[in-house]
Amino acid sequence: MTSPIALIDCNNYYVSCERAFDSSLVGVPVIVLSNNDGCAIARSAEAKALGIKMGDPAHHLRDLIRQHGIKVRSSNYTLYGDMQRRVVAACLAFVRDFEIYSIDEIFLDFAGFEERDLVAHAHALRQRVWRWTTIPTCVGIAPTKTLAKLANAAAKRRPEFGGVADLRDAGVREVVLSTFPTDDIWGVGGATARKLADLGITTAAALRDMPLKQARGVGTVVLERLVAELQGIPADAVETVEPTRKGMAVTRSFGTPLHDFDGMMGALSQYAMRAGEKLRQHGLVAGRFTVFFHTNRHKPDRPQYAGSRSTSLHPMTSDSLELIAAARRCAERAWRDGYAYTKAGVLLDDLLPAEQRPRTLFEGDTAPRSRLMAAIDEVNGRFGKFTAVTASQGFRRQWRLRSDMRSPAWTTRLEEVPTVRA
Repeated sequence: MTSPIALIDCNNYYVSCERAFDSSLVGVPVIVLSNNDGCAIARSAEAKALGIKMGDPAHHLRDLIRQHGIKVRSSNYTLYGDMQRRVVAACLAFVRDFEIYSIDEIFLDFAGFEERDLVAHAHALRQRVWRWTTIPTCVGIAPTKTLAKLANAAAKRRPEFGGVADLRDAGVREVVLSTFPTDDIWGVGGATARKLADLGITTAAALRDMPLKQARGVGTVVLERLVAELQGIPADAVETVEPTRKGMAVTRSFGTPLHDFDGMMGALSQYAMRAGEKLRQHGLVAGRFTVFFHTNRHKPDRPQYAGSRSTSLHPMTSDSLELIAAARRCAERAWRDGYAYTKAGVLLDDLLPAEQRPRTLFEGDTAPRSRLMAAIDEVNGRFGKFTAVTASQGFRRQWRLRSDMRSPAWTTRLEEVPTVRA
């Protein structure tokens, strides 16, 4: 028998984090905006009731915001990341192990707790998270991750579950799967959902009953794995081959348009620095590097230009300083004066695990630079992103993202810790 798996999901997570330290946001419609205050990426239940959808552009919501007094906040990822740490800490006494799936979702291993009433156990877990963070949650329990995802969705959508759904019960599982549409299942994309619909498969129950061989033919090994999990077979019981990551990108829109090359290089240097950090986190090196930047394509009445250049990296590398040098070479070739640039980015291709990279004949000792990169990563990981920066990144950063309505760093910056008076 497989060990029970649970998924705890924080409800309206970004909004809940904002409400934890600002009581004026409780009970009123709230939205949180994406990078550069572009569009709604989190909505309170009250905001959803007003018809605001995920991804709605902020400038389209101005009248609605004024009419209903909607509270608006810029993304505060430092706060959200620290609150996730607190949610994890609250879970530790209730699980054998855990796996962070996303900023607001955590898979929990309930092995060793099988003799308990796991529904009551999950309710106690939710209470602990609420007491420690004030963040509301739902929990789904099942024998596999895919079923745990479905259980969590049922716990969130169906009031009769009271915030905890246990799909280990065959009767409960059948009710949930028979009413859950395939296009809402974790891992089923739109194209796959249409193929399944053509076969008459429109519910999770129908997909569960699909032969594994047929599933592989329709949606490759990924769909076969999903069907097996719906049948209660953990994914590692189905032969799968994890695809090698082929590329990586760091791109951003600017808070204000850039007109000068030095400002552009500041942005590209930061993106290259972050790209190198991501490569090192995944144990990869890159063999090709691309820079791009362009003007605002949504304003055709203004001068338009899009520049892009690529270069090979010999030897293949994850060294941020080498990536910054490559960014400069590419940017100098692609740059054109006289334009207002609104977005830029760097792309990394030809990725390989670092231990598999081909050596070059005249390659020097890379150990000192590797230690330098590790030290920079540790400093920035401990004290916050861009604590240690290169001179080319600059300090004023006129190109940084717009975040006019960001809340304070309540939990990570001493001068912004909340003050309580009695």
